[in-house]
Amino acid sequence: MTVLTTSAGQPAARAISRAAQFRVELVRDWQQAIARWHDINPSTPFQHPQWYDAWYRAFAGAEGVAPLIAVVTDASTGEPAVLLPLIRCQQGRIATIEFADLNLTDYNAPILGPTAPRDAKAARVLWRSLLSALRRMPDAADLVRLRKVPVDLDGKPNPLALLGDGGACALNGNLVTTGEDYDAWRYTLQKVVRTELQRSWRVFTRDPAASFAIVTDSNEALRILATTEVQQSTRMQSLGRNYILNDETCAAFYRNLVRDGVGNGYAVVSVLRVGDEIVATLLGIRTGARYVMLRISNAGEKWSNCSPGRLIIERTMAALHKDGVREFDFSVGNYAYKRRFGVRRLPLINVSTALSWRGWPFALRDRAVGALRNHPQLDARLRRAFGKPLSYEEK
Repeated sequence: MTVLTTSAGQPAARAISRAAQFRVELVRDWQQAIARWHDINPSTPFQHPQWYDAWYRAFAGAEGVAPLIAVVTDASTGEPAVLLPLIRCQQGRIATIEFADLNLTDYNAPILGPTAPRDAKAARVLWRSLLSALRRMPDAADLVRLRKVPVDLDGKPNPLALLGDGGACALNGNLVTTGEDYDAWRYTLQKVVRTELQRSWRVFTRDPAASFAIVTDSNEALRILATTEVQQSTRMQSLGRNYILNDETCAAFYRNLVRDGVGNGYAVVSVLRVGDEIVATLLGIRTGARYVMLRISNAGEKWSNCSPGRLIIERTMAALHKDGVREFDFSVGNYAYKRRFGVRRLPLINVSTALSWRGWPFALRDRAVGALRNHPQLDARLRRAFGKPLSYEEK
């Protein structure tokens, strides 16, 4: 049986579907959904409850966006199977079911419970149960479009990848694993990179007021985030690029994240300063031994002689390594500076399924594009043939 409930103060609606092994409940309120879950062990820092709490608080009232969290349990025991933090998006006449992302969540995945599928057969049963529930909603959607999905979830199979019909995503993760000896890892970098980092630190610290710090006070972290917003906006405008992170809703999300996450170490704000001047900032999130970089900024041309962007990354890595971090995730986007740190690419997939006849053309196109990306050499030849330029980040 599948139950569709709504958050407090809204009329309830129900949709019933039968499944052999899984019970799917669709919930409109994140706090209501998470209250049903226990002992969450995030597969990536993006599956941490604080990420979604900040996200749903910021976007719950956004136009055309409705929270829709799928709580899937074992039908016989009631034990948690997967929790899918989703939204329903209305764009014109087409309604899609997506992860709670809107270009902010770099890795989208279910939160796994003890009865999560471990093989393809069970994953397909769960998927059919979910699709049945989504088709029976009063406000039915046309398409399920799940993007940037990791294949592996901290050593456990991702049930969405077990379905076997996901296409390659245009984006990929970028991971650095340092091991226990940070200095030994540094010597795996190209000599020119090591020399440049050493030179940058010497140049920066010529001023006796120069310093690096990881900020633990939430009020100070929010002030640094405000500087990040200004520096990033200035940089993007100078490049003529579309910049959305200072949009009111996006800004509210990051402020929620920093305000609530700095005190317990989930949100990590680091800063390079010279006296009262903020030279560079870096915002990331951390769970256990894994840290993911989210936003980076610097004060521009004045400080270009000490490469503040690369410098704050390396100083943050060194500080967090001392505190037990061993995996440094540069997130999506294949920029040149990431390659200098020796990142290893992590594959991501997209999963697309039609829920109505209106969704079929979109699902077929998504699958065709994904299948083409599974053959990167052919994809590259076709891009060249059609005159598609490299993206900004690939240059």
